[in-house]
Amino acid sequence: MKKIHLSKPELYYTLRNYSKQKFMADLMAGIIVGIVALPLAIAFGIASGVSPEKGILTAIIAGFAISAFGGSRVQIGGPTGAFIIIIYGIIQQYGFTGLAIATVLAGGFLILLGVLRLGAIIRYIPYPIIVGFTSGIALTIFSTQIKDLLGLHIEGSVPADFIEKWICYFQNFNTIDWATAAVGLLSVAIIAAMPLVSRKVPGSLVAIVVMTVVGIVMNNYLGIHVDTIGDRFSINPSVPDAEMPALSWESVKELISPAITIAVLGAIESLLSATVADGIIGHKHNSNQELIGQGIANVLCPMFGGIPATGAIARTMTNINNGGKTPVAGIVHAVVLLLIYFFLMPYAKYIPMACLAGVLVVVSYNMSGWRTIREMIHNPKSDTFVLWMTFILTVIFDLTIAIEVGLVIACLLCMRRMAETTQVSVLTDNDEIDPAAETDLADNAGIEHLAIPENVEVYEINGPYFFGIANKFEEVMARMKERPKVRIIRMRKVPFIDSTGMHNLTNLIEMSKKENIKIILSGVNDYVRGLLAKNGFFELIGEENVCPHINEALERAKKIQ
Repeated sequence: MKKIHLSKPELYYTLRNYSKQKFMADLMAGIIVGIVALPLAIAFGIASGVSPEKGILTAIIAGFAISAFGGSRVQIGGPTGAFIIIIYGIIQQYGFTGLAIATVLAGGFLILLGVLRLGAIIRYIPYPIIVGFTSGIALTIFSTQIKDLLGLHIEGSVPADFIEKWICYFQNFNTIDWATAAVGLLSVAIIAAMPLVSRKVPGSLVAIVVMTVVGIVMNNYLGIHVDTIGDRFSINPSVPDAEMPALSWESVKELISPAITIAVLGAIESLLSATVADGIIGHKHNSNQELIGQGIANVLCPMFGGIPATGAIARTMTNINNGGKTPVAGIVHAVVLLLIYFFLMPYAKYIPMACLAGVLVVVSYNMSGWRTIREMIHNPKSDTFVLWMTFILTVIFDLTIAIEVGLVIACLLCMRRMAETTQVSVLTDNDEIDPAAETDLADNAGIEHLAIPENVEVYEINGPYFFGIANKFEEVMARMKERPKVRIIRMRKVPFIDSTGMHNLTNLIEMSKKENIKIILSGVNDYVRGLLAKNGFFELIGEENVCPHINEALERAKKIQ
């Protein structure tokens, strides 16, 4: 059994040559990122259906674990907008206990992916699927914030279904609270305008500070009520005792699907974020170790009442732009959040809910990727179809269905494209070959015409011989009116053959034997030849009928007629 060698966290390698200069850079970057992460952690926590302190605890625990155990130098982890809809749906269906179990399971899956060195597999998820579900999540997040953004007075709870939700909004637009709407829209305006003033100061933090002051003035001095966090949540700035969620076989079976969704989304988002960071800092992350770090974070977070977490591209970019050099910056960011949590969390109750809704509206806009969608419209129709299908399924149903269906459709389209690239043709005397080549796979300059003997047919397969084209070969042969005495199958451009192709080829030989037609293979590469040998193919056809070059195959055809 092959031994698995585990790599070490990136923190281990960076600390070996650490310096005071790097620490000062990491310290400043970590402080700024911690401040930037605060409003997002609160907003993501509340939007996910949990209390604000759970969002901050997640940012603290995951931020520390991902930096300490991950495989990227600058990745910042924590709760992200992509998880909002998943978390909210799981809580509605299974409660917070169910979410905790699903998160621990997802963490275990991520660790397993990293240990088995499967980090690269995530890269094979088609880009249209990623764009589709990310844009769908963005629209869904935006939809969930309309009530708080505009202060709509809606009896009962807002419907969970996307279409029903918007019908409810349109029916209640006449109940807009203009003071609340002003706070929400002004928050959006402040966040949008801040980059024009300063890119160093996070617009979301400025909006929260300004709107909190405005909310206090309106509520206490002007007699105008605007809903705040304190109106809906009782904030307790303490760290709960560590407690592992109770796992049972029944709960695992019930929550395995949500757990896989959390793991897949967490892996995709974290590795995409790390890859983007690589292009800026010029250092390649270790994808397997990064998955292990993400997994550890998601096992630890539920033990302290946290929610799923992953690499956050906005906070990672903030870290890079402010001089973060090593994972120490991410650890500092977690410490800063911890200090804020202990000493400033009680003041969070004054933050207007409309302001947090404004923050999430901007987050959803940044997630939407509308420019990418606009560019992808000019891509192949199949890619566009996958994108829109994933987008619609994410919005109308949920992310789990969207990823599953999107992957199935993308795989089917990929198979069709592969089948289209594999060509089966009939060669004639007018076709040219390279006589100087030792095998059909060689590429030299000499050219001569084929000399095909009478009663011999030559077929060439150009591309992989797999189940997608198994019937194509039979269709080409069926079009031939006369039955030859010998069929030569030229396979110099067949890189691999699968079990269906092997079965198809075996059936061809057996059928040809019944018709007294002999089969010769030409130009089979070493890999395909090895597979044929393992499957007893040579006993069926005779090893002497597997020739390295087309000329030898033609000579052999003359002898065996």
